Amino acid sequence: MNITVFGSGRWASFLAWYAASTGHGVLLCGREGSASYEGLRAERRNEFLALPETVRYTCDPAEAWAYADTLLVSISAQQLRAFCLNLSEAVPALRSGTPTGKTLVLCMKGLEDPTGLRLTQVVLETLGTVVQAGVWVGPGHPQDFVAGVPNCMLIDSGDADLTRALADSLASPLIRFYYGEDLIGAEVGAAAKNVVGIAAGMLDGLGLDALKGVLMARGAREISRLVGALGGSQLTVYGVCHLGDYQATLFSPYSHNRAYGECIVRGQEYPYLAEGAATARSLLHLSERTGVELPICHAVARTIAREKPPKEILTDLFIRSTKSEFYS
Repeated sequence: MNITVFGSGRWASFLAWYAASTGHGVLLCGREGSASYEGLRAERRNEFLALPETVRYTCDPAEAWAYADTLLVSISAQQLRAFCLNLSEAVPALRSGTPTGKTLVLCMKGLEDPTGLRLTQVVLETLGTVVQAGVWVGPGHPQDFVAGVPNCMLIDSGDADLTRALADSLASPLIRFYYGEDLIGAEVGAAAKNVVGIAAGMLDGLGLDALKGVLMARGAREISRLVGALGGSQLTVYGVCHLGDYQATLFSPYSHNRAYGECIVRGQEYPYLAEGAATARSLLHLSERTGVELPICHAVARTIAREKPPKEILTDLFIRSTKSEFYS
């Protein structure tokens, strides 16, 4: 089938590479003037991979929309609302109110700041029901995939038939897809693992990496309670969308969120996007709304805001008054 990829960063370029390598027609839509897009268009490569000759390029969202029924979106989560509004302006069909039969698959992990909305909710608010929205989440880095290291990921859309169709059409020996059955849990879990990843990087930067085991246990429990309060299944958090993504996010040298956390506590600048920073703030809004305590998310947000020295904040987080392990 034909697939459009919106975006030109490291994950978007991987999506184009992957879709083309598995036999699909691919049109990559980037922003004119963007260094990453112009580099791909001129050289067909970046620091992570080389794109097949079959991949086409455009800066025209209307052309990108017309090319395919499956459209993969990989941009900053905080840019999604503007992206949807701009797409609506460029494509009259999106303003008609009539379902188009097309699917936006959101291939990024985050919650909108400051609303706390899940990304599929942002699509629904901006585009209504003229498109269907799904998510592609789970562990994996382009560097590993391009080297032939396989992994398991998750597709969910809230529609069982659509979820299965997407997962089956995108699967390959390199990526095994699970069918998601809990869109709330998949989106919140995938977004929140980036916040836990920042906390892991902070521990690395302070020489406290022995606490990562406790961080993982408490992180999964903390987010599972939130997902349950939001109407999702707590068990989803223990799957590939969250706990199953911990290795790639809390330990991998390729993890932007882990590296960002390490830089924060060392007083260094980090030049790349770390989605978990905005997500931490969004999760605090959800904490207030649901009444669910999120101590790890609070600690990360306070450290980013430099409210206290990082070591003091993290010590307070892990050396608190005695509580039941199940609820700590």
